[in-house]
Parts: sequence; structure tokens; C-alpha cells
Amino acid sequence: MLKNRLPSARHSVVALGLLALFVVCDTAQGEVYVYEMPDGTRVITDHPINAKHSRVVRVAPDVKGAGKLAAQKNSPVFREDASTYDRLIRRYADEYGVEFTLVKAIMTVESAFNPYAVSGKGARGLMQMMPSTAARYGVTDIYNPVENVRAAAQHLKYLFDTFGNKPILVIAAYNAGENAVKQYRGIPPYEETQNYVKKVLSYQRQYRPKYRYITIATNPSDGG
Repeated sequence: MLKNRLPSARHSVVALGLLALFVVCDTAQGEVYVYEMPDGTRVITDHPINAKHSRVVRVAPDVKGAGKLAAQKNSPVFREDASTYDRLIRRYADEYGVEFTLVKAIMTVESAFNPYAVSGKGARGLMQMMPSTAARYGVTDIYNPVENVRAAAQHLKYLFDTFGNKPILVIAAYNAGENAVKQYRGIPPYEETQNYVKKVLSYQRQYRPKYRYITIATNPSDGG
């Protein structure tokens, strides 16, 4: 588990700008600039900046791959405010019919809102997607918050369909893999997974009173 630390104001501004850029470029194309700052971190922007001692690392016609490039130089203990990605979570939770508080709770436990997090097993980004799982959902830049959260919401929807809409099994499968849950016909007897389920459920209980809202079904006309 990565150690938590409070985000600096500069990191907060950079992350919000990064998220806004990814969201905008999800629907519109535009030139993307990646700058390396004096402290070694990298900033992604859709316009040239006049920052002293910064240097251009890349200029590209679109945002593809920009998250990965930024992640190469940003701190592995980078942390963001807990509400930074709420609109993004809500967008895809609604689209795939998954409870907002569940997605947010998983993000809390998985990365503590660090878009550049990498686990010892190779899981990456806000929702700690394994590259093979992310590829299944068409992710090209696993550090891109938009792609990462979208794929995670899709995967959670798939797990709910697989395990009969049982949240505890879905949470366990997100951590240990669906095959392990099928093999043990429940939460696998792994200490890590058992603790993981408890943590996610605890955060979800904390978030529910604050984030109450009606989830929009993916296919309302189907009655689902």
C-alpha cells in the first residue's frame, strides 16, 4: 500500500487541469502539449504556456498517450482531493448502471485518488486496472482518468452481471479476479481480499449519506 500524503496546491491545480483536458479531448480533438517543470513533474495542457525554466517534452495532435507520458515523471505518492474525480465517476457510474459510491469507494482503496499509481502486481491508474483487463475495454492510455474510470465502470457492470448483482462478490472479484470467486463460490480465503472487501464496504457506507442520488439505468427501455 502506498503511503498517503496531502496533495500540494500545485498538484491539485495540475490534476484538475489534466482531468479537464482529458474530458474535453474525449469529445473534441486538439493539439496537446506536455511540459516538464523545474521540479521534474510533467504538465499536460491544450495550449502553450510561458512557465520559466519549463521545457516542451511533446507536442501531439491529440491526447492519446499523454497520461502515460505524464506518469513517467510524476511522483508515485501523488494524491488528489477526494472530490476531484466525482463528476467523472458519476458520468460512468450512471452510464453503466453502477452505484456511484461503490466506484468512489473502490477508487479510494485502490489508489487514494492517485492517477499515476502502480501496484506491485502491475495494476495502474485511479482504479488500478490491470493492463490485460483495461485492454479488454479498449483502453489505450491506462493513466488517462477518463479511460481508466470508464473501463473500471464497464468491468464492474460485467462483474455484477456475472455474479447475480451481489456487491460483496463483485468487490471480491475486482480484487482477486472472477475465477477465484467462482472457484471458492464466494469471497476467496485470501487475507488481502477479505480486508479489501471490508475496506470498500466501509468507505461506501461513509459516502452514501453524502452522495445519495438515483442511478440512471444503462438501458431504461429494457426495464433493467
